[in-house]
Amino acid sequence: MTVSNDILNKIKKSNCSHDETFFQAVEEVLDSIAPIIESDPIYERHSIIERLTTPDREFKFKVVWMDDNQKIQVNTGYRVQFNNALGPYKGGLRFHPSVNNGILKFLGFEQILKNSLTGLPIGGGKGGSDFDPKGKSDFEIMKFCSAFMTELHKYIGPRIDVPAGDIGVGAREIGYLFGEYKKITSTYDGILTGKPFMFGGSLMRPEATGYGCVFFTDEMLKLAGKDDFKGRICAVSGAGNVAIHTIEKLYDMGAVPVTCTDSRGTIYDPRGINLKLLKELKFKKRVSLEEYCKEHSEAIYTKVEDYPEGGHEVWNIPCDCAFPCATQNELTEVDARNLIENGCISISEGANMPSTPEAIELFQKNDILFAPAKAANAGGVAVSEFEMAQNAAMIRWSYEKVAKMLEQTMREICKRVHLTAKEYGVAGNYVDGANIAGFKKVADAMIAEGV
Repeated sequence: MTVSNDILNKIKKSNCSHDETFFQAVEEVLDSIAPIIESDPIYERHSIIERLTTPDREFKFKVVWMDDNQKIQVNTGYRVQFNNALGPYKGGLRFHPSVNNGILKFLGFEQILKNSLTGLPIGGGKGGSDFDPKGKSDFEIMKFCSAFMTELHKYIGPRIDVPAGDIGVGAREIGYLFGEYKKITSTYDGILTGKPFMFGGSLMRPEATGYGCVFFTDEMLKLAGKDDFKGRICAVSGAGNVAIHTIEKLYDMGAVPVTCTDSRGTIYDPRGINLKLLKELKFKKRVSLEEYCKEHSEAIYTKVEDYPEGGHEVWNIPCDCAFPCATQNELTEVDARNLIENGCISISEGANMPSTPEAIELFQKNDILFAPAKAANAGGVAVSEFEMAQNAAMIRWSYEKVAKMLEQTMREICKRVHLTAKEYGVAGNYVDGANIAGFKKVADAMIAEGV
């Protein structure tokens, strides 16, 4: 549409040319919300799209630390504070060599709408560093986290910006970051979520994103008149926190998850993934999935170099429900065709934007249920906000209370997205439903607040 194209071209001119993932995310949203923008001039009059796609502020800083060999190392740190119309900036910190400002803008932009969909008072942001925790000692990670927080603490606060964990940033890293913040400020503020339970963390935070994705999918299947998970074969990509807890909850719901992946290859175990062994390999030993076959010779391990051209082995395996939980753009058009041909009925994104636009288009053309990341993986940020609430009141909630609130939140998000899609004439389109519902709430808040 003309309005969308004009705005997108303007956004591309004002951003770096390599911010492709950011442009991809913005274009998807613009396509979804075009009918609202064109039918109500208030959004154009208030320049909502331009304001929503431009971060409030972006920080880039040097992080200097010393490794175990007494050598000085230098990394780059980032924090993108995107939009706080609904509450404090909220979004994870990612430590990975691939981190740059463009990726963080994409993630921060998605976070605005995801956080809006939860119905909780949180805005959108994202941050991180090109630091790679892999192969580093605990002491080196602690030294890096201390140096990173020395800079980051200037920009965050319990009513300003509350980061969480993401790829490369788990409870260990959050603990080191929080410890350094307390040393610097002498305050015990809830300025990070995902903290260890003994000093302010919430129960169920590690499980939240994976569990939430399964709750959302279960509700989506019900709304479509499909049977529940019992006996369904499920394919899951990834072997990190989200993937492992997706597999765990699928078992709880009676499904049979048969795959998982890491950067080196794919495991297919037709009897169902051995969850205990998977946790041991990835949470304790931190080794390749190839080790899985040493204990389960009937499982099949396919190396990355042996994947089908243009696709991935994990999506080559027949399944009822698919859960891409690894990284962005991991599910391609080739993968989508394979899933459709093999009878898959639903795809739910546990990772951030793991499906390419071409794959999503194919799913929608073939009436496959498709749950986009900003809706399906909102469980993590929902429990992060629960942690903020507990920290603010200096109380702790029981596991049962957090679990009940998480499930209720995810099912309500699914219903809201479903009803919004129906209201705007795109029934069954969860992409448009999520984008419209998330956008409208943020946009209306921005208009109400003035300029």
